[in-house]
Amino acid sequence: MKPESLQVTGSFKIRGAYNMMSQLSPAQRRKGVVAYSSGNHAQGVAAAGTMLGIATKIVMPQDAPAAKIENTRRLGGEPVLYDRYTGNREEIARKIALEQGSELVPSYDHAQIVAGQGTVGLELIDQCADQGVVPDQVLICCGGGGLSSGSAIAIKARSPGTAVHTVEPAAFDDTARSLLSGKRERNDPTARSICDALQTESPGELTFPYLQELAGAGLVVTDDEVRSAMRFAFRHLKLVVEPGGAVALAAVLSGKIQTRDKTTVVVLSGGNVDTDLFAAIQNEDAV
Repeated sequence: MKPESLQVTGSFKIRGAYNMMSQLSPAQRRKGVVAYSSGNHAQGVAAAGTMLGIATKIVMPQDAPAAKIENTRRLGGEPVLYDRYTGNREEIARKIALEQGSELVPSYDHAQIVAGQGTVGLELIDQCADQGVVPDQVLICCGGGGLSSGSAIAIKARSPGTAVHTVEPAAFDDTARSLLSGKRERNDPTARSICDALQTESPGELTFPYLQELAGAGLVVTDDEVRSAMRFAFRHLKLVVEPGGAVALAAVLSGKIQTRDKTTVVVLSGGNVDTDLFAAIQNEDAV
C-alpha cells in the first residue's frame, strides 16, 4: 500500500500543486493563483499557497464534501462555490484568473503538475527497492490522469517490467474506455458516483497519450465495491480512505485483477471524507 491518505493535506494533490506553484515568478506570485477542484486539489493548492506566500482562490462544487471545503479554508484558500450540474468550473476559474491576472493551476493537465504527482510512482519504486522487491503491477486511481500518467512515467523508467493499471468508478470509466477505443472518450453528464474526487469529464489532453503508451488495461469498480474497500481499509489496515482513494484497493478485493503469486502495489490516493458519510459506510454490513 502507498497511503497518500496520510499526506500533509490528506491526498497526493499537494505534490503537483507545490511543484508548479514553487516555480512561479515573483510577479506571478504577487497576483495569486486560481484553481478548480472537487476538494483534494483545492486543499493542495491552498496549502502550497500558504507555504509559498501566494493567495489562492479555488472554484469548488457546492456539494463537495463539507470537510474538503472547510479544510480548504483552514489551509488558507478561498473557496468559490458553484453548482457542478449547471455551471462550468473551468470557465468560472478562467474568468477569475483573467480578471485578477492570476495564474491558473490545473488539477492534472499541466507538465509541472504531472511531474509533481509522478513522485508517487518514483517513491514507491524506490521504497520497494529498499525492501528488495520488484512490483509486478501497480494500481492507481484515475480521474483526469495526472497521478496515473506521472506515476507511470516514473515507474516505467525505473522498472520497465512493472505493469501500471488505472482504476475508475463504473460511472466515470472514461480512461478505461479511451484505452480500449484509442481516443479520448467522455462520460455521461448525468452520471453519478460516490467517488467525488474522480468525476472528470474525459481523460486529460496531456495525460492520456502517456497512459496510452505506458499503462495496461483500465480497471473499473462499482460504488458498492468501493464502500467495501473503505470498510476493509478501516477495519483491517486502520486507515481512513475516501471513496475515490479506495478504488485501487477495491479492484484487488473484488478480483478485478489477478494477484496470486504477484507483487501488487495499491495507491490509496486520499483520505478526505465527511465523517457522516464515513460513519454510514462503516455501519453497513461487514466485509
